[in-house]
Amino acid sequence: MWVATQKLPRSPGHPFYERLNKVLETVGFDAFVEGLCARFYADGIGRPSLRPGRYFRMLLVGYFEGLNSERALAWRVADSMSVRAFLDLDPEETPPNHSTLSRTRRRIDVETHGEVFRWVLKQLSDAGLVQGKTIGIDATTLEANAAMRSLVRRDTGKDYETFVRGLAEASGVPTPTREELVRFDRKRKKKTSNKEWVNPHDPDAKITNLKDGRTRLSHKVEEAVDLETGAVVAVTAPEELGDTQTMGGTLRMAKEEVNAVGSGAEVREVVADKGYHSNETVLGLKELGLRGYLSETDRGRRNWKGKNRKYQAPVYANRRRIRGRRGRRLQRQRSELVERPFAHQFATGGLRRIFVRGHANVRKRLLIHVCGFNLGLLMRHLTGVGTPRSLQGRILGRLITHFSAKMGHWIGWNRLWERFCASIRLDLQF
Repeated sequence: MWVATQKLPRSPGHPFYERLNKVLETVGFDAFVEGLCARFYADGIGRPSLRPGRYFRMLLVGYFEGLNSERALAWRVADSMSVRAFLDLDPEETPPNHSTLSRTRRRIDVETHGEVFRWVLKQLSDAGLVQGKTIGIDATTLEANAAMRSLVRRDTGKDYETFVRGLAEASGVPTPTREELVRFDRKRKKKTSNKEWVNPHDPDAKITNLKDGRTRLSHKVEEAVDLETGAVVAVTAPEELGDTQTMGGTLRMAKEEVNAVGSGAEVREVVADKGYHSNETVLGLKELGLRGYLSETDRGRRNWKGKNRKYQAPVYANRRRIRGRRGRRLQRQRSELVERPFAHQFATGGLRRIFVRGHANVRKRLLIHVCGFNLGLLMRHLTGVGTPRSLQGRILGRLITHFSAKMGHWIGWNRLWERFCASIRLDLQF
């Protein structure tokens, strides 16, 4: 049986992908990434490769469809006609599998992914969506593709059970059973440190304490957001976990990206929460010529006697700024425009748990995922719709509104008819 491709069913999100493809074609996305990735491809050697435009589009689909693994991306591409059209796949063409996607990701380096991120940011700058004067910085963690039970000692290479067994035997238990090991480990004082333990499958994953007291292996993600437009201007996956240690690198990258896209502005103000506040951080911002709005914990009256007084003036100046009207307004903007990208990227975007290992691979995935968020911001600026699901929700909302209006009109006439019949009955009774 022969069926025309125009008659194939389309999902409600198909118009969004069609419009996004037109935007990418207008600005020459495919030509840019093919020229950028030409050195990673060889003519006539090996199996058929995944061309750069299709590779980066597949990673963008991960954000728009809320998919976190490359297997899920391959399955979605194989099942969705709208996504196939977005990737320019013919109906009879076999979609790329997850191994091809993974192989392409490993071949293309982090710097190339960073250039694609900068190119997308340049499109936002041309549309007036990058101001770059006031930057908000915040961090979150992504669950790593590694288990706590696989930890080994850095010095000896022993796993956790072998390590606890050695401690039990040294304390006087000759041949402890598994139940005895559990009781012994529960009673002893312990602290799992990144300096002592590592996961052999993902050495870059760090042990992180959750707010509820549990621990897990995770990767830290830190982003810099333009507080005037909501665009993400920089994203990093630092190896350190302390906010005060990683803020400088993210801020430096944000300044480089803002200057590279030619927005015409310079970073002048930095807004962050209380996790970034320290004497060194406040002084460092002052030395860079930046105005810091860093929330400060309630420590009471500070005692500067016998301490280095070079921190006193910057700390008090930051305190005056955050207590002022502008400081409170910037903190409200930070809680809205910095936390919102995290919700879109990692909650609805599906990347709260990441299935690639190593800082390089994590950063590659993050850069294109954030590109999807920035492209959604551009699409919202151009069309009023930022994701395929929001388009579907808008269509459903219009149908509900139309149906509600019709029902309200019908209910109004029905009530009038009931009142008319009731008045007739009253007249007849009279």
